[in-house]
Amino acid sequence: MVEKNKVYRAAVTGYTAEGMGVARIHEMAVFIPGTAAGDQCDIRITKVASRMAYGRVERIVVPSKHRIPPECPLAGKCGGCCWQHLSYEEELRAKRRKVEDALRRLGGIDAPSVPIEGAPSVVHYRNKAQFPVGLSKAGEIVTGFYRTRSHDIIPVENCPIQSDAANRLAGVVREWMQEHGVLPYDAAEKKGVVRHVYVRTGEASGEAHLCIVAARSKLPAQEDLLRRAREACPSLTGVVLNVNKRADNVILGDRTLTLWGEPELEDRLCGNVFRLSPHAFYQVNHAQTERLYACAAAYAGLTGAETVLDLYCGAGTITLALAAQAKRAIGVEIVPEAVENAKQNAARNGIANAEFFCADAGQAAMRLAYQGERPDVVAVDPPRKGLEEDAAGAIVQLSPARVVYVSCDPATLARDVKRFAASGYRLEKARAFDLFPRTRHVECVVLMSRVEE
Repeated sequence: MVEKNKVYRAAVTGYTAEGMGVARIHEMAVFIPGTAAGDQCDIRITKVASRMAYGRVERIVVPSKHRIPPECPLAGKCGGCCWQHLSYEEELRAKRRKVEDALRRLGGIDAPSVPIEGAPSVVHYRNKAQFPVGLSKAGEIVTGFYRTRSHDIIPVENCPIQSDAANRLAGVVREWMQEHGVLPYDAAEKKGVVRHVYVRTGEASGEAHLCIVAARSKLPAQEDLLRRAREACPSLTGVVLNVNKRADNVILGDRTLTLWGEPELEDRLCGNVFRLSPHAFYQVNHAQTERLYACAAAYAGLTGAETVLDLYCGAGTITLALAAQAKRAIGVEIVPEAVENAKQNAARNGIANAEFFCADAGQAAMRLAYQGERPDVVAVDPPRKGLEEDAAGAIVQLSPARVVYVSCDPATLARDVKRFAASGYRLEKARAFDLFPRTRHVECVVLMSRVEE
């Protein structure tokens, strides 16, 4: 029996889906953050449940051959990266195993082999940064990321996976706030001003865009902020203020005001030019996204004669990539600003065979089925929670020959693959792409084909 607070020596043999190491002690699975397969550790048990336990490392007795010095000095403290201590080869192996295990255990697929495409760089790859803003115990302005399972901000001045522009602009906002006495927003007290610093960069365009998320529609000493930001980041093309007076944890509010320059960021992806509002979804790793979308387009198998439906289309990135090879492309997105972006992006790129409308994915698919639309291919790129049950059912009702599913969560992907299998679809191909090096997250794309009776 494993006992809480007792120290045991054990070898780490694998990883959980959340990126923790797994050891077995007295036949019980014990999950330990910050470990690598092959580590032999002294582990102190911190929690015991009926079928598993949690622990922390007291001492690494024999380090794993996969262990490396972390790139980030805050590894293990910040809740962002759980695998800074792993070699990249081991990280890719763990992510591939995560996808295969999910498809096998949750999706009921017999021993799938899923190749994984590693990223060309594991540092400075993110084109989007959202830094919460707070106060240190000493009363200094801090930006950073939340400690795991808390709202405590770990101060970060130079995050190695964020862009240089994002790190610099966060520093500019900190200094401006400190010098002018601009306070961070306190949700409990409902006082203060700045909630988040949100920076986007265009990998292909070279542009940077700064969004200040605040609880009010006017900033004190605004002109000084704009001057500092432009001096610190010559690639900056616009600064906007997003007004968020909500009492929950949603980062962006509904109203965005342009303080200087362009209201949106411009970038190029898969041969198309995109303008992106702060609300518009855009994958965070440009190089890997182009590979991911090329795979999705190949899986779609378009010849120029098909109608393709893209659900959860965001700013139209996948829709427009597919439109180039289809007769007609329909994009559906629930965020109005993103739909407007998508329409403008289609016009900007001279793509006349793409149309977009704002709706919930399930409702849109059901409406199309009711109207007698029969797309040949349906592409989906849902949020982490996967497809809503009504959306999956509506897609089946549309009866496309192929479903191309892009996913950021192997568990919900596997669940949905099983749903489609029960409705006459067979998993044909699967491939993983690492868009999020140093984190536990991994992107996948699968092709499901309708089984002809």
